[in-house]
Amino acid sequence: MAFDFFKRRSGEANTAETKASATGPVIAYHGAGRVAWSARDTVSLTRSGFAGNPVGFRAVKLIAEAAAAVPLVLQNSEQRFETHTFLQLLAAPNAAQGRVEFFEALFGQLLLSGDTYLEAVASETDAPFELHVLRSDRMKVVPGADGWPIAYEYAVGTRKHRFDLSRDVAPICHIKSFHPQDDHYGLSPMQAAATALDVHNSASRWSKALLDNAARPSGAIVVKGTDGSGTLGEEQFRRLQDEMEAYHQGAKNAGRPMLLEGGLDWKPMGFSPSDMEFQKTKESAAREIAIAFGVPPMLLGIPGDATYANYQEANRAFYRQVVVPLAGKVAGKIGDWLAGYTGEVLDLKPDLDQVAALASERDAQWSRVAGADFLSVEEKRALLGLPPLSVEADG
Repeated sequence: MAFDFFKRRSGEANTAETKASATGPVIAYHGAGRVAWSARDTVSLTRSGFAGNPVGFRAVKLIAEAAAAVPLVLQNSEQRFETHTFLQLLAAPNAAQGRVEFFEALFGQLLLSGDTYLEAVASETDAPFELHVLRSDRMKVVPGADGWPIAYEYAVGTRKHRFDLSRDVAPICHIKSFHPQDDHYGLSPMQAAATALDVHNSASRWSKALLDNAARPSGAIVVKGTDGSGTLGEEQFRRLQDEMEAYHQGAKNAGRPMLLEGGLDWKPMGFSPSDMEFQKTKESAAREIAIAFGVPPMLLGIPGDATYANYQEANRAFYRQVVVPLAGKVAGKIGDWLAGYTGEVLDLKPDLDQVAALASERDAQWSRVAGADFLSVEEKRALLGLPPLSVEADG
């Protein structure tokens, strides 16, 4: 049955494969694993957690914009490049996007789905001259007989395009988050925050319903019949219900006095303790969403967070714990992928010296290194991640 699954997905069941790992034939034979339960797929989560939730929207935008703005440096063991073909490519990836737009889309896809895919437009022998970020919800990994991907399939409606991975350098760069139960797809923060998103969205809908009901809780109409029966006839009940819907529901009818005929009395109902705790529940869900993305709640304006002493400390922790690791992971993967086209040994990484949020840490590090008299100049440069000065001088 497991092999039938891959016959349907890849159509390459009879293709001869070279086993690259002893565990290769065992992995990835467990199903897709992308959808845990209903409304947890990428499209649904993006709609409800990003487009339909202000906390999720702001968390993704904050991380993506901050990571996209981090400058990158390209160097090898001998020098740091001021100009390079790959630096020019990243500065202008394609005709429709600049550097910041390109990386914002890249990080956004990674945060929303756990996966991001880059397509390189290149000839058979030359380095890429265009890069494109592909939508992760349209991409499918096609595993081979040994469990490793042999192709990527991009589908839009009924049209599909297949990216073959048999070439020396893959035309697709797949960057994914860690997923402990899936061999081909990553786990996004949006999936981890799905329950909190449901709670927050439900709380917002409850608040909207309360506003539609004149921003006050419901009450009860008590019937006090003269004959002691305390009941209404069917026609009287229908008429009263129609009048309530027409004249006393909705924000436009807020404050309108209620005219009740003899035998009817209005008994308003106050907020129950559970109603009073509803706003706290919403704020707690908002904090859980922020925590799933690694964003300090203080940066999102969520009340009740006292983890950091001030905004500056929270912002520094945000860059150090979230932005820099994410930017470093993506930059390293892209650098290794692009280097495969030219055969060079290159290191693409964030330039932390130009990140304003880490200025205090940088100054402290420079002071410590500069004051270490037992270190040579070359050793100090190595500690700061710079190439040897002697090589630059010879160049």
